[in-house]
Amino acid sequence: MVVIRLSRRGAKDRPFYYVVVADSRCARDGRFIEKVGYFNPVAAGQETKLHLELEKIEGWIAKGAQPSDRVASLLKSCKKS
Repeated sequence: MVVIRLSRRGAKDRPFYYVVVADSRCARDGRFIEKVGYFNPVAAGQETKLHLELEKIEGWIAKGAQPSDRVASLLKSCKKS
């Protein structure tokens, strides 16, 4: 099954996540199909906290990809604003 989930990058105590489309059998930070955005929970000042390519994400969901719980909540907040 194809899932849309977060892949962690960044240093210790300074997380940075890519939003990726991946096979559910692959490791969290392992192989993925496509990057469709990023999430920076510790963004400060002028830094962008969330960037999602909604057209690509909607396309993957139309093809049957399932977003994780956290990605679903990020999508909901992005669509709200």
